[in-house]
Amino acid sequence: MLEKFMESYKLLIIIPMIVVILSVGLIAFNGLNEGIELKGGSIATIKLNEPIPSPVLENQLKTALNVDEVDILNNNGNDVTLEIGTEVNPASFASALSGKGQVISYNSIGPVLSDEALGQVYWAMLFAFIFMSITVFIIFREIVPSIAIILAAASDIIIAIGGMSLFNIPLSIASVGAILMLIGYSVDTDILLTTRVLRRREGKVVDRAKEAMKTGLTMSITAIASMVVLYAVTVIFIPQASTLSNIAAVLIFGLLADILTTWFMNLGMIRWYMEWRT
Repeated sequence: MLEKFMESYKLLIIIPMIVVILSVGLIAFNGLNEGIELKGGSIATIKLNEPIPSPVLENQLKTALNVDEVDILNNNGNDVTLEIGTEVNPASFASALSGKGQVISYNSIGPVLSDEALGQVYWAMLFAFIFMSITVFIIFREIVPSIAIILAAASDIIIAIGGMSLFNIPLSIASVGAILMLIGYSVDTDILLTTRVLRRREGKVVDRAKEAMKTGLTMSITAIASMVVLYAVTVIFIPQASTLSNIAAVLIFGLLADILTTWFMNLGMIRWYMEWRT
């Protein structure tokens, strides 16, 4: 089975690349929603005099504050946590809430802080990727396998961000942390495959690839299962912990992408490289 699978190694490379191209198109067309800590805005916890359905409360506050974006993060009857897409004066918010309840906490994030935070996010991702690339080249000292690993990691990130765009998961400090985790996980499985296939000499290439695949897929499936459980628990039992559910969702997208990029694209490139080298 795996022998026939590896014979079509050029097709193995094409399939993940198509998914990457679709993800890039999705990001370009649909855009990426930025979290409040990046784009600025306000977050508040309020105590209502009587329960109000989330859609009704959102519309009332949009009208009273003259804003386009109000998102209810958590509504437990009288206790509500919400986000406002623009920075609003605390006095104006309290006035808009007059007669409906009282403000428990209110925090505004200005655009200066948001620009600084966004810049730090981009620098963190850039440096993580640069140091990962340097480490891979030092370990293998072969151009093609190293490039294959770097391409796989980059593809994982692009597909994960495409999933964020598709399901409207905001880009936030937490989701960036999940993306940085994906870089490490992707490189881990790619190095496992490359080391087993290129560095070991016993057995056929197919047998070495099969051994690496068993180990790698076990790791990936276990990680995906744990993230699915985390996502389900947070969505069902603690919906106010949206940060955790967003992290879990981003990791699920990336881990599923890693199966494609490692065991299709990276394996195909290594097979192609070994054929060329011999």
